[in-house]
Amino acid sequence: MRSCPALTVLSASDPDVIVRMLHLNQQHLPNGGEGQGEEEAYKLLVMDPPCVSLLSPVLKVGDLRRHGVTLTLGIDRPRQAVADAPAVYLVRPTPSNVDRIAADAAAGLYASFHVNFSTSVPRPLLERLAAACAAAPPACAGRVARDADQYIDFVCLEEGLFSLAQPRAYVALNDPAAADADITSLVDAVVLGLFCVFATLGVVPVIRCARGGPAEMVAAALDARLRDHLLAKPNLFTEAASAAVASFQRPVLCLFDRNFELSVGVQHDWSYRPLVHDVLGLKLNKLKLPAEKYDLDDSDKFWVTNSWSPFPKVAEEIEAQLAKYKQDVDEVNQRTGGGSGVEFDGTDLIGNTRHLMNAVNSLPELTERKKMIDKHTNIATSLLGHIKERSLDGYCDCENDMLVNGTVDRNTLLSLLRGKGTKEDKLRLAVTYLLSFETPPSSELEQVEAALRESEVDMSAFQYVKRIKALNTQFAAASGTATKSNIVDWAEKLYGQSLSAVTAGVKNLLSDGRQLALTRTVEALMEGKPNPEVDDCLLFDPRAPRSGTGGQFKGPFREAIVFMIGGGNYIEYRSLMELEQRTQPSKHVIYGATEILSGAEFIHQLAELGQKAGLGGGSSNIPPGAAQ
Repeated sequence: MRSCPALTVLSASDPDVIVRMLHLNQQHLPNGGEGQGEEEAYKLLVMDPPCVSLLSPVLKVGDLRRHGVTLTLGIDRPRQAVADAPAVYLVRPTPSNVDRIAADAAAGLYASFHVNFSTSVPRPLLERLAAACAAAPPACAGRVARDADQYIDFVCLEEGLFSLAQPRAYVALNDPAAADADITSLVDAVVLGLFCVFATLGVVPVIRCARGGPAEMVAAALDARLRDHLLAKPNLFTEAASAAVASFQRPVLCLFDRNFELSVGVQHDWSYRPLVHDVLGLKLNKLKLPAEKYDLDDSDKFWVTNSWSPFPKVAEEIEAQLAKYKQDVDEVNQRTGGGSGVEFDGTDLIGNTRHLMNAVNSLPELTERKKMIDKHTNIATSLLGHIKERSLDGYCDCENDMLVNGTVDRNTLLSLLRGKGTKEDKLRLAVTYLLSFETPPSSELEQVEAALRESEVDMSAFQYVKRIKALNTQFAAASGTATKSNIVDWAEKLYGQSLSAVTAGVKNLLSDGRQLALTRTVEALMEGKPNPEVDDCLLFDPRAPRSGTGGQFKGPFREAIVFMIGGGNYIEYRSLMELEQRTQPSKHVIYGATEILSGAEFIHQLAELGQKAGLGGGSSNIPPGAAQ
């Protein structure tokens, strides 16, 4: 059971919120004792679609069964009565969910109702539930055994990685036609998700962010929500507060807007995990190939060990694992009389008792190894087909030269734009080119645009980034306050909430060596030393008295939560993991985002914004992706 690994790098004690919920909110004792025994109960689990996504990466079907859940049902689907069984509900606090729960209780679908909301339920909704139950037959209210706020409204993909599953947040925040109410609603949703993360961790962070844009909006709103909650005694952080005081350790929350470093959102990567996500569509730690479905999580040792390795090295490791497996099978066959070269299937053990026990004990382990090897062989084979068909190695090499070395071979660049690869691949390469050089030669830029048109690529995303970059350059060059204000006003009319891209400056759009700008900034914020790159960052401390300064504690910090508003990716996650591994004394970093996006998914959002701004023309050729 991998009970919500949620962020245990910051919390040594995992509250096992989900497991406790499945045991009807009683303490679960795995080794026996009081509170034990729910595994024997016949229990149903009823969820809405967002909570299915929340639970999916954390618990498998077998895990649910071990905790007494024999049937999982959708709240929005027709359901038959199971009058002698309790039902556990895990849903978001919405009017439609509350009405459905009340209707189920009135109809007596289940023996008892244990209602769990994924986050705090507003009082009007609780009153709505109570009123509906009171108006139903007398037995209805008695069937609702309990309702609880669980504060788990985020998707924990693995220890140290989470998503709020907020789709298209980048488009919503940068849409020039977005209404203030829509922006506020999205910011509130992000704040609520982050509040759930910190409630799960049991810590109140110090918040740092750049001035202006969505990051400051989220920081201010989260600071206000945490302050309001801390006024209540007791509160969700009461117990954690004494521990924090004892250790003098609090984490820093580093908030970023996707415009801070656009190139990472679109670039190709050569590592196994980003490739599987980008090329094969990994979602919620699950991969669907035409003939198979696979779980790719911490239960897969090969995935844990090799997911950040370059693809060629992964292929070599699969070959090595297969050779070792065949060698071990041959040894078992020889010891049990199967003979060299005979495929081991267990039948040759009959009648041979000399090494029977050892061979039998090794059979399950060998079987699991073979399944793992077959699984990654299939994945690697599928990846290899895409790599060859799309020349993905060429895209990775070219982008790496531009982003890391600051150089480009024009012939290679134009050959890729006119050659193999999907339209998304070519558009991503062109946008990377645009972001890699502060002032690319105009003749070269014209050739790039011509090559895109020859390949019939929709130009909306390219023109959108080109215009954003031009605004950055103009803003950086402007010396007078009036001129700067005019540019900001112009950007506001054209791009709505994209002001953070304008005010951030060109340097933040360009990569600097192998270390991402994001990682450099996080490292500087954690060190807490004077640094021109972060000295201007805002600071919010929800535990400090209200004042104009918002608190003075600037570090150093041993622990950080890095959150990307507008969509994150596995490239940034890997870079932050490398920061964690190389620092002494050791530091812990958690990465989260409104959604985890592949390069193709993010380029679609850029294309959509370009079309909304009237740039490029034509409909996008890029299918939108689902958030995770």
